[in-house]
Amino acid sequence: MVGFKPTDVPPTAMVKFLGAGTAACIADLITFPLDTAKVRLQIQGETKSAANAKAAQYKGVFGTIATMVKTEGPTSLYNGLVAGLQRQMSFASVRIGLYDSVKQFYTKGSERAGIGSRLLAGCTTGAMAVVIAQPTDVVKVRFQAQARVEGSRRYQGTVDAYKTIAKEEGLKGLWKGTSPNVARNAIVNCTELVTYDLIKDTLLRYNLMTDNLPCHFTSAFGAGFCTTLIASPVDVVKTRYMNSAPGHYGSAVSCALTMLRKEGPTAFYKGFMPSFLRLGSWNVVMFVTYEQLKRAMMAARSSWEAPF
Repeated sequence: MVGFKPTDVPPTAMVKFLGAGTAACIADLITFPLDTAKVRLQIQGETKSAANAKAAQYKGVFGTIATMVKTEGPTSLYNGLVAGLQRQMSFASVRIGLYDSVKQFYTKGSERAGIGSRLLAGCTTGAMAVVIAQPTDVVKVRFQAQARVEGSRRYQGTVDAYKTIAKEEGLKGLWKGTSPNVARNAIVNCTELVTYDLIKDTLLRYNLMTDNLPCHFTSAFGAGFCTTLIASPVDVVKTRYMNSAPGHYGSAVSCALTMLRKEGPTAFYKGFMPSFLRLGSWNVVMFVTYEQLKRAMMAARSSWEAPF
């Protein structure tokens, strides 16, 4: 079997917490260009002014990446990476790392968790993570959305972005889009974690696979596809709203209605392919790394406690 073997002792809450944040950062490092392409495609068509007509130049995920590399340089694909890693360490640690603990809380310690308990746990940790990590998400989206060819950039660095947003929009600006983000992450967390949980449990229960890398890969890929399909509309609205200038949209609902009126229902699935490529690959890298990190950390802990 490839990878670390399952340990006799289940991973602790702290191991899951640290492992989830680290695995999410690794996944972000690998898939960040796809996420940046997704954001550019999602905000394309947001404004129809002559000044922005030239900016609407992206066609498809790989076309978007190629255009960005050609016009802005390869480093543009990693705009907002620092904020993205900050987001994952604070965000994924909570929503993924605490999922099992919250699930056990709702099942009162029972080993058999129903779909209701899993959904409640996903919603709870997803909402908690948004409240904590929202400022990092706002900064990440703003960086990914700004194009260097526009002339003067909105922000010169990550710290400058936090300061500028707080100064110009107030502290509430750092929590802009919290409502659609809570909605999005309730959907994403429930779909992503619960689907992964259910697929993995089914594969193991019916002895279709053993608890190793192929099982984790299959479960993660299935979770990524289901999550993209269900969460894309909310994700597009969240991106548009968080990137908008103050007063452009009255609320997230107003943003959604404006998109529907001006661009039609297909606007809600803008960037679907990069979203799937990103979420599918992100899920595979994150869950496979997460499972291996948990086992590696528990194996290291066992060796420290019993060196001889």
